[in-house]
Order: sequence, then structure tokens, then C-alpha cells
Amino acid sequence: MKTLLLLVGLLLSWENGRAVSDKELQEMSTEGSKYINKEIKNALKEVKQIKTLIEQTNEERKSLLGSLEEAKKKKEDALNDTKDSETKLKASQGVCNETMTALWEECKPCLKQTCMKFYARVCRSGSGLVGQQLEEFLNQSSPFYLWINGDRIDSLLENDRQQGHVMDVMEDSFNRASNIMDELFQDRFFPRKFQDTQYYSPFSSFPRGSLFFNPKSRFARNVMPFPMLEPLNFHDMFQPFFDMIHQAQQAMDAHMHRIPYHFPMAEFPGENSSDRTVCKEIRHNSTGCLKMKDQCEKCQEILSMDCSANDSSQMQLRQQLNMSLQLAEKFSKLYDQLLQSYQQKMLNTSSLLKQLNEQFTWVSQLANLTHSDSQHYLHVSTGGVRRERCSSKCGGVCVQLSPR
Repeated sequence: MKTLLLLVGLLLSWENGRAVSDKELQEMSTEGSKYINKEIKNALKEVKQIKTLIEQTNEERKSLLGSLEEAKKKKEDALNDTKDSETKLKASQGVCNETMTALWEECKPCLKQTCMKFYARVCRSGSGLVGQQLEEFLNQSSPFYLWINGDRIDSLLENDRQQGHVMDVMEDSFNRASNIMDELFQDRFFPRKFQDTQYYSPFSSFPRGSLFFNPKSRFARNVMPFPMLEPLNFHDMFQPFFDMIHQAQQAMDAHMHRIPYHFPMAEFPGENSSDRTVCKEIRHNSTGCLKMKDQCEKCQEILSMDCSANDSSQMQLRQQLNMSLQLAEKFSKLYDQLLQSYQQKMLNTSSLLKQLNEQFTWVSQLANLTHSDSQHYLHVSTGGVRRERCSSKCGGVCVQLSPR
């Protein structure tokens, strides 16, 4: 196509060169028509190949979606068990309260100092404001919150909310794109004979009663002229394809600009959690500072306290809480990993749509250049140009790409 366009440009700008014979002009016209028809066939063949790849990606996506649903169910069950154990423990939080409170008063200064050192070294922004926020957070928190790993529970709940939002947005984007592509790739638009480029001539006249377009479909209503037997021109025949492909790609790309999600559950406290996530949590509500409790001796003493002597059920409840919390974290991490894989499938599909869009870009441009009321059979024509100051044909040559 580039070769043809270069030729066209040279001919259009040719003013003082040698005269081009009628035979040469006719050969250019014939070869140009053949070349464009060949390139259109290649483009349609590429459509079929990309359609197959999109279908394969969709099957992989469906399988992954099943794994996501299974992980989500296990995660929600573990979260419910965690919240249930937390509620029962809170009902008896007066046990060991005096000892915990005394340790908490010694734990807070160490926790604040350790957290602010980390923030100044790693996060490097707004330390003054973060310090005031942290002071308020620690004063309002209780040692019991630390004892039951309340920060980990809150992180799980917040992450669960974000995961649900991410999944909803991605599914919405995929469904909108899928509906468009279903309309585009249904057999009534791409019947077997149309898809088989060996037998397809893109610009030959379609027989009356052709099944290429189903008159009842939304796509056909946008494409078919009225009355129904009026011939299609090149622009009307192809432009809706380009528009629908572009719409599908936009729908797939939309979620990428709406979700700044960094999959925070990929790592957990005690497993070298990412500094970026910790900085974000510290800025958001200071809970990220509690991840440093293992670095303070008095905070560790709170975590290791055993209050079962005063209430035998507390030890069992706390064990249940820790087990369900670990399970919830495990399944949240698994869900994040699956969600990342799911997002990659979305990106793969978006990339295929982009490839499809690029494949047809030049055809779309050609369709816009050849918009007329003539029939859709494409023809490359050449001829001499008359100049206003010339009484006869001069050396200029024009080339037209138009339906004939």
C-alpha cells in the first residue's frame, strides 16, 4: 500500500516530467486496482486470525474466572470466620486489660519513633503531617487492637473491597467490548465464504439476497442504505467495521485508566511487604506503622500475652482468630495473583484489538478518501490534467482512487 501511495504522490506532483503514455496509465490503473484488492484480502484474512486469537484468550479468561470465583469463596469464608472470632474476643477484652494498658503506654513511643524513621528514610514526603496523624491514631487505639492483629484484619477488609471493585470494572469493560465484538464477528457478518479470502473479492458486486448483512441486525441497520436494494459504496461497506473495532478497543482500555491498583496482598507483614504499600498505608490511616510492632520489645510482650488463666476460652478464640486470619491472607494473596493473571488476559485482548485496529487503519483512510455515491467496486484511474493556461494537455498527471 505504501508503494502505491508513493506512486500516487509522485504522479500527483509530477508537473514537468516526461509525458506518460496512455498504455502506461492504463497499466498503472490495472496494477493499482489489483494491489489494493490484494491488500484488502490480506486485511480480512488478518481479521479472521485475530478473531481466533481473541476466542482463545476468552476461553482462557473463562477458566481463570472460575478459579477466581473459587478463591473468592474461600477468602470470604475465612474473612467471616475472622470477624466472628474478633467479635467474640472483643466481648471479653477486659481480661488482662490493666497489664496490656501498661505495656501499651511503653509500646507507643517506640512504635512512633520506629515508624517515623522508616517514613523519613523510605517515603520521604509529608513527615510532619504523618507524625501528627500517627500520634492521634496511637492515642485512639487500644492494646487489644494490637493483640488481636486488628491492623491485619483491617488491611484484609480494605483489600477485599478494592479487589471487588477492580473485578467489577474489568468485567464491565470486557462485557462491553465482548458485546461489540460478538456483533462484529457473528456469522451473518463473516460467513464462511467471506472469511475464506481465497474465494473472496472484496470489491466485486454482491449478489442480490446476499447473507453478508442480516437486515435485522443493529450493524446492518447502520450500514445498509435505504432502500435495501440500493448498492453499497466502499465507505459505507467498511467504515462501520472500523468504528466497532475502535469502540471495542476503547472499552477494553477504559479500566486501565480507572484502577490504580497495585495488588497490595502480594506480600504480607513478616514476608518483606513492599515499601510502597507500607508508605501508602501510613499516609492513609497510619495502620502501616503497626507492621513495625515486632521491632519494639513492649509491643511484642503485648502480642505474646496469655490471658487464658482468667478466661480459658480466650486462648481458643485467639487461636481460631489467628488461623482464620492466616487463611484469609493466604486466599487474598491467591486472589491477587489470579486477578493479575486475569488483568493480563484483558491486556492481551486489548493488544489484539489494537492490532486489528492498526491492520485496518489504511483501509479506513482509503474509505474516507473514496466516499461517494458510486457502487463499491474500487478502481484506480489515471489521466492527464488540463491546466488553465494550457490549451492542450500538459505534463501533469492525476491518479484517483475511487469506486467505479
